Amino acid sequence: MIKKHIPNAITCCNLLSGCLGISFCFDGNLILGASMILVGAGFDFFDGFAARMLKVSSPVGKELDSLADMVTFGVLPAVIMVHLLLQTDVFHEYVPYLGYIIAAFSAVRLANFNVDERQSDGFIGVPTPANAILIGSLPLIMDMYPQYSEVILNQWLLLGITIVMSFLLNAEIPLVSLKFKNFGWKGNEPRYIMIITSIVLLAIFQVAALPMVVATQIIVSIIFR
Repeated sequence: MIKKHIPNAITCCNLLSGCLGISFCFDGNLILGASMILVGAGFDFFDGFAARMLKVSSPVGKELDSLADMVTFGVLPAVIMVHLLLQTDVFHEYVPYLGYIIAAFSAVRLANFNVDERQSDGFIGVPTPANAILIGSLPLIMDMYPQYSEVILNQWLLLGITIVMSFLLNAEIPLVSLKFKNFGWKGNEPRYIMIITSIVLLAIFQVAALPMVVATQIIVSIIFR
């Protein structure tokens, strides 16, 4: 049946988005590179949605999803961080390459996700797409608000984000996911609150709201814990 291949095809689009994003970054276009994280996140949401709607979930699909996420939400944000650090006045020429630890911790997080039965309808630790969106938002904010470029291009801020987010990827912090088993309000309150709050923030602050959206997931999860 063709329909059983639809979710995996969408997942492959996620992976291809990550590949394109990495290529754009190495061509010096961090804006397009970061934009591909958002494109990949869209595919990442709809592949799971399609699998549940078509009732064609499979172990292969789960593994493929993690492999795609590793490229788009693990390697790509690490590449973006390295390129951002290369634009700062670092105290040592090799310091920018510390940004690649994001890829390493993302790999550990994805591997744990595949074997952790507690994460069937939620997350333990910050999910890789959220981390990637946070990091990817930095060049987008710089592009839309050039006055903040000097603030963002601070080696200590960027290294701090790298270390803190790498830790949070694998921290024992329960977080709400956007996986809907049904679309009723009851039982999905935190999901709808996350969606509504995110839409309002994006409408007001546009791309600058992306870090706030990630923070919203953490705050809502703590409140409903």
